[in-house]
Amino acid sequence: MRLSPSFNRSLWVFHFNSGSCNGCDIEIVAALTPRYDPERFGVKQVGSPRHADVLLVTGPVVHDMADRLRRVYAQMPNPKVVMCIGSCGQSGGVFYDSYNLDGPVGDIIPVDIYVPGCAPRPEAIIDGVVKAIALLERLEEDKK
Repeated sequence: MRLSPSFNRSLWVFHFNSGSCNGCDIEIVAALTPRYDPERFGVKQVGSPRHADVLLVTGPVVHDMADRLRRVYAQMPNPKVVMCIGSCGQSGGVFYDSYNLDGPVGDIIPVDIYVPGCAPRPEAIIDGVVKAIALLERLEEDKK
């Protein structure tokens, strides 16, 4: 099934936890369940960033994860979209002044789409994925 006239392949996402409390991760898993069934539209979670179109990042970036996040981002093929899921990834959230943070996700890698909330509901995450599809369509058109 085609997602849209110009984006004619499935959207594969890779999930990266950069130090979150797992609240956002639980909501991502909920968004992937049969209740919402994103696979019917071709949205699939993959186990390798080398196969992913979209990087879903949750949590603020702790010291040990900053370099790993950069490496995962570098392994993704172009065009790619980064989605920051939850308030902690955007600003540090409740962990804002923690000694162990390198900062929000946007300070480590470029972020294209922010999904706010603590933790955002599955509907908000799916809305972010729809925005990622639209962004990838534009990036594909610019390549032509």
